[in-house]
Amino acid sequence: MKIVVADDDRQILGALRIILSARGYDVAIAADGKQALDRVIDDHPDLVVLDLGMPGLDGLAVIEAIRGWSTVPILVISGRTDSAEKVEALDRGADDYVTKPFATDELLARIRALVRRMPAGDEEPRVEFADVVVDLAGRRVIRNGHPVRLTPTEWQILALLVRNPDRLVTREAILTEVWGPHHTSDSGYLRLYLAQLRKKLEPEPSRPRFLITEAGMGYRFVPAGQQE
Repeated sequence: MKIVVADDDRQILGALRIILSARGYDVAIAADGKQALDRVIDDHPDLVVLDLGMPGLDGLAVIEAIRGWSTVPILVISGRTDSAEKVEALDRGADDYVTKPFATDELLARIRALVRRMPAGDEEPRVEFADVVVDLAGRRVIRNGHPVRLTPTEWQILALLVRNPDRLVTREAILTEVWGPHHTSDSGYLRLYLAQLRKKLEPEPSRPRFLITEAGMGYRFVPAGQQE
């Protein structure tokens, strides 16, 4: 079983590598948030053990980025004891939270519990269709080898759709996710943004095959392309 451990404290990082390796885990380490994200993308771990207070990309940002494509269990270890910090980490997508200093036995028990409860999947952080690559980890889109500029709102809509391939995503669900619960009737905005996404990503925007409208209900991302 592979575990990515990310912490900017070299002593803790070294100690965790020794403790976990001695229990038979395959451990990959990262000293900052960017390294942590790179490790998760490259190594496809079964579990991530993550500190919050790292330089550059902090732990909360790493959690959010991982949750863009993966359900891999995330265990936060942090010296932050404020309950608001714990709640925010859990709301961003962490599965458990251990406060430093921690007992080794407790940490190992939490790891075992997470692996039993949430086995890691084989998700890839890239979604491909036609000549388009959606890099959910890097929050970017490539078409024919060239970057496609999306607005933040266009990205949110596209990411929501591609994370739910072949599933109907209702208008209300998209509006709530992107604009908030008080904008569920603003479907005109949504049509405009879908039209813009199709112009940027569909081979024939007027005859979309991948970003499909389900009349009266919502939208569906069809990775294989809808046949005429």
